[in-house]
Amino acid sequence: MQESPQDRAGRRPGGHGPRRRKPYASVAASCAGLLVGVVALAGCTSSDGTDPDWTKAKTSQPPPKPVWDRSPTSIAAVGDSITRGFDACGVLSDCPEVSWSTGSDDQVRSLAVRLLGKPAVAENSWNYARTGATVGDLGRQMSKAATHKPDLVTVMMGANDACKDEVALMTPVDEFRASFEDSMRRLRAQAPKTQVYVASVPDLKRLWSEGRENPLGRQIWKLGICSSMLGDSQDMDAAAQKRRSTVQARVVAYNTVLKDVCAKDLRCRYDGGAVFDYRFTGDQLSAWDWFHPSKNGQGKLADIAYRNVVAANPPA
Repeated sequence: MQESPQDRAGRRPGGHGPRRRKPYASVAASCAGLLVGVVALAGCTSSDGTDPDWTKAKTSQPPPKPVWDRSPTSIAAVGDSITRGFDACGVLSDCPEVSWSTGSDDQVRSLAVRLLGKPAVAENSWNYARTGATVGDLGRQMSKAATHKPDLVTVMMGANDACKDEVALMTPVDEFRASFEDSMRRLRAQAPKTQVYVASVPDLKRLWSEGRENPLGRQIWKLGICSSMLGDSQDMDAAAQKRRSTVQARVVAYNTVLKDVCAKDLRCRYDGGAVFDYRFTGDQLSAWDWFHPSKNGQGKLADIAYRNVVAANPPA
């Protein structure tokens, strides 16, 4: 049979039959177009096929709110000589009954008396503060307090870390932070639901400015009370002023640590610097050493603590 001109035109070189279009080529092109359309409709996605913005919106949650009971029924105190009422009743002696935190004295009206009522103070409050304690001792005190599973623990610590014979001996800020964090971990390991009220370190420079005007106070300070701040109390040369400013800056740094660490715990409330900011006078200082709080001073500390513990919102 003779080949037609059309057949000859369609024959492939080498004598093979006519070229035929492969059907899968058009299918692939169609699929590619469909895929482009789907991507355009879906928008940008992450490698796992999810929309990052949508996932973020779905999983993000507001930060947890602090937990605070304004009516605790049991209180433990940790800290130093201030919380032991040292030199408030007699010379060189503790007087825990006038402690701002857990004391029973009617004149002071401690935090425990105001919150629990005086009859309950003896059975539902404990004072583990120790005269001379520094922040390095706080962890052991916290562990003892935690054994009672108290509703509230009060903390006042740091004055002895700044009150040294020499400025160079003050507790380094990083060490102060590590010790306070450790004490909080110890408490949480034993008493996860206990609330913590943290009082700021008092203003030692104001203490110097108040006591230096008292002749008796100046003589007592010469015995070596807080020499880093109170030593050579009448010396106003540049070196003495620099020394006092260095101690003051360290106290401010300690208070920053107390605030920062406390803020990370939902059951911790810092006093907002209220103790540090309090403009105490000679009436609030012990007549025996012009350094520790008198009964009057202990009462003022109790006032500050009570206002902050029962406040609806924490201090700014």
